[in-house]
Amino acid sequence: MVKKIVILGTAYPYRGGIAAFNERLAKQFMKEGHEVEIYTFTLQYPALLFPGKTQFSTEAAPENLNIFRRINSMNPVNWLIIGKEICKKYPDLVIVPYWMSFMAPCLGTIASQIKKNKHTKIVGLVHNMIPHEPSLLDMFLPNYYVKNVDAFVALSASVLIDINKFDKHNKPKSFSPHPIYDHYGELLPKNEAQKILTLDTHFHYLLFFGFIRAYKGLDLLLEAFTDERVKKIPLKLMVAGEFYEDENKYMEAIKKYHLEDTILLFNNYIPDNQVKLFFSACDVVAQPYKTATQSGITQIAYHFEKPMIVTNVGGLAEIVPHGKCGYVVEPEVSKIADAIVDYYKNNNEPFFVENCKSEKEKYDWKTISETMLNFINE
Repeated sequence: MVKKIVILGTAYPYRGGIAAFNERLAKQFMKEGHEVEIYTFTLQYPALLFPGKTQFSTEAAPENLNIFRRINSMNPVNWLIIGKEICKKYPDLVIVPYWMSFMAPCLGTIASQIKKNKHTKIVGLVHNMIPHEPSLLDMFLPNYYVKNVDAFVALSASVLIDINKFDKHNKPKSFSPHPIYDHYGELLPKNEAQKILTLDTHFHYLLFFGFIRAYKGLDLLLEAFTDERVKKIPLKLMVAGEFYEDENKYMEAIKKYHLEDTILLFNNYIPDNQVKLFFSACDVVAQPYKTATQSGITQIAYHFEKPMIVTNVGGLAEIVPHGKCGYVVEPEVSKIADAIVDYYKNNNEPFFVENCKSEKEKYDWKTISETMLNFINE
């Protein structure tokens, strides 16, 4: 039976992982024959809270998606208006993503208005219940969001545990792992991608990809490249992503460790149509995170069948089987270096790549769409 579905939250013209997730989820529901609308922001973050250069995409709008720019994250009157507007549409399912406490008043209020029609099921899609860089707001604002949601889908088991810290009524919950980001195009031959990026094809390349923030541990990875064993490998590190904090400390580390010829910085937001170049050009993807829940970067790596070196924090170890699709190590410089050395010394790429091809089949978008639709019947 066709269902009417509304997704609240980030979408085009905004950019980033939450937008990519919402748009891809909408396409999955549409593929299954449902009617889908996305309500996104006229104002997402005030400039004071946004650390990047721009919140907006420079690419063309996604095709065949009904995206309405209607929500002002700072205007309580707007929240009431939008909630009543969606309430009158009588959708069967409204999906309310959650990733930071700043959004709790806005999204929670909209959800509270929608619930008044006594028909719509409100499902919280929780990326992070507690942010990687928590503040005092995270002690009490999530309660308001949780109160106004009927059920929850967590993208990692660790997030499911975090939800229970705020849910006092034991509402229905499911864990559905973050699906594969499969909309970035197909894998290119490694040499071809390296040439397009003007890389020296005589070297190996390790990739650190995505927004650069303190919790992502780029400083640990840079120090790992000072290990004498790593220095003996004809290896360079590609850092591809925009700095969301002061980049000077990284520049100083590169200079201090004499890594100027080893570290290649592509320090801008990487548009969707270029993502495949970086993942195609590398041998392995590193996520030396100090804290984590799950990561969209992992699911891009799976799409391109790239082995990974991840740290044993949050839900990363749930997704990357150690010794099968890569390495799960402690967030320590020596352990990260050990993994890099082992990968190249034992030529593990062919073995890991074959395992990535089979492992990624677990992360189909139909799994999460079915999980959400099941809540309607409950």
